[in-house]
Amino acid sequence: MFKIKLLAGSALASAVVALWIAQGHLQNTSIAASDAVMAPHFLVDPFWPKPLPNRWVQGNTIGVDVDERDHVFIVHRNSESQFMRTQEIGLYAGVAECCTPAPPVLEFDLEGNLVNAWGGPVEGAPYQWPESNHGIEIAPDGNVWIGGNGGGDSHALVFSRNGEFVRQIGIPGQEADSNSEAHFGRIAEIAIDAEAGEAYFADGYTHRRVAVVDVASGEFLRYWGAYGERPDDDADITYTPGVPGPQQFRGPVHCAEPSNDGLVYVCDRGANRIQVFRKDGAYVREVLISPATLAQGSTWDIAFSPDDAQEFLYLADGQNFKVYIIDRDSMEVLYSFGDGGRQPGLFFAPHSIATDSQGNIYTTETYEGKRVQKFLYQGMRPVTIRDRAPTWPANEL
Repeated sequence: MFKIKLLAGSALASAVVALWIAQGHLQNTSIAASDAVMAPHFLVDPFWPKPLPNRWVQGNTIGVDVDERDHVFIVHRNSESQFMRTQEIGLYAGVAECCTPAPPVLEFDLEGNLVNAWGGPVEGAPYQWPESNHGIEIAPDGNVWIGGNGGGDSHALVFSRNGEFVRQIGIPGQEADSNSEAHFGRIAEIAIDAEAGEAYFADGYTHRRVAVVDVASGEFLRYWGAYGERPDDDADITYTPGVPGPQQFRGPVHCAEPSNDGLVYVCDRGANRIQVFRKDGAYVREVLISPATLAQGSTWDIAFSPDDAQEFLYLADGQNFKVYIIDRDSMEVLYSFGDGGRQPGLFFAPHSIATDSQGNIYTTETYEGKRVQKFLYQGMRPVTIRDRAPTWPANEL
């Protein structure tokens, strides 16, 4: 289905790649007679990305997207107020040699080289940089769309690939009103339907809806709430495992991803569900994921496999520290990978997820994770471990 891209580079990297290939042959040999379900499999690339220059470090890494060149863009939080621990803040106050927060938008090539960095508040600029960056989307024309979930972030920003301001959509500093056509409510994620020329806002942290705007002009087009109904900011949104979920999005509405076949997949994170709609907002179906999850919920962000049919859906679960591989037609979870931890292949709150044209997966981690990881596509293989399958070479090799 996809082409496999293997890293080339240092002798150490080559050795690890050889180890991955050997593991793949052993796995295929040992399960050749198995009639297990087939699904895409992945191995973490511990050498991606390469170290940042200028003694830069990332803060909470809150969004990721991939453009048509397979360049990977991330947005992270780089102000001292957004670094979570007081001892970390000291590192950025000129009291030691390291370190300096990197600019909030970082662009990497397929090999993990940093090729561009920009963004942040600018005095006198014709836009208001988000109080808390949240979500990034690369449009077909190369423009970069950014949302925010801070206190006054009721707008979205559009920049050129190199960080030149293009447009502000919505009015900053507005109070919540899920039926407003003038502003938004702390946009969590943005996704663009290239064919229709429309941008879908997961709107968001204070609003309870999906909002759609025109890509070329920023004009407000339409919106809808849970089950395709009108959003109600005063409705009860209590979530109790084992009973039907709320009739409104509980939120945050954390993703709204259009598919190639005319559907829109919406992450209602706090209610552990994905709701599926047609592009006009007509409700299609609902799927619960790890429904016993409390706190921040299980449905954080989704990406599709890059085949034309988008056969598989990949779901980041930041509360349970893993990624689900889902058959998109049935919405059945085939297996999951990851676990809590700081080593490559493990997670501390996987927040956003994206795929490139070769089938590789990219994840970001917020809170204490503060990084982006790459998972190399290894082809279709039988599923032998259903929960938290390893993405690291087998110990016995």
